[in-house]
Amino acid sequence: ATQNPIEYEGTFPLTEAQLDRFIMKISVGYPSAKEEQEILRRRRERRTDAQELTAVTDADGLQRMRAAIEEVYVDPDLEAYIVAIISETRRNRKVSVGSSPRGTLALLKLSRAWAALHGRAFVLPDDVKTFILPALSHRLILEPDLWTDRAAANDVLSEISRQVPVPVLRGV
Repeated sequence: ATQNPIEYEGTFPLTEAQLDRFIMKISVGYPSAKEEQEILRRRRERRTDAQELTAVTDADGLQRMRAAIEEVYVDPDLEAYIVAIISETRRNRKVSVGSSPRGTLALLKLSRAWAALHGRAFVLPDDVKTFILPALSHRLILEPDLWTDRAAANDVLSEISRQVPVPVLRGV
C-alpha cells in the first residue's frame, strides 16, 4: 500500500491491525533531478518504446525460492536476539504498544531471505539488524508526546538496537 500524508483528501490512516499485516515499511523518497529528467524522457518517448516483459521465473521456481528461504539456518541464540528486540519494543517507555508476534515473524523471514539472497545458508546478526527499522517501525504505537515526530519510531528502534546485546555465533 502507498501511504500518503494524512492531509490529502480521500486518504485515511490504516489501523494498527492493518499496518501489522505489512511485512515492512520502506520510504522511497523523491528521485534526483537526473532521475526525474529520465522519467520525463521516458514519458515523452513511450510511444516508440517496445515494451516486452519476460518471465524471470514460473510458479515452480517461486515455490523453490520460498522453500529455500525456509531452509536457511537460524541459530537459537539469534532467535533469542530477535525475541529480545521485540520484547524491548514492548517495555520501552516511549512506546505505548510494541511489536506483535507478526513483527517477530517478519524480522525472521526478512533476515532469512536476505541471507539467501547473499548466498548464505545461515542468518547473521547483521541480517537481523538490516531489517529492524523496515520490519518494525510501522508496528509501534508511540506515546502521544512523540506523535508529531515522524522519525521517532526509527529513533526508538535504533536505540533498542544499540541496547540489546548482539549474540556471538560460534561455528558460523
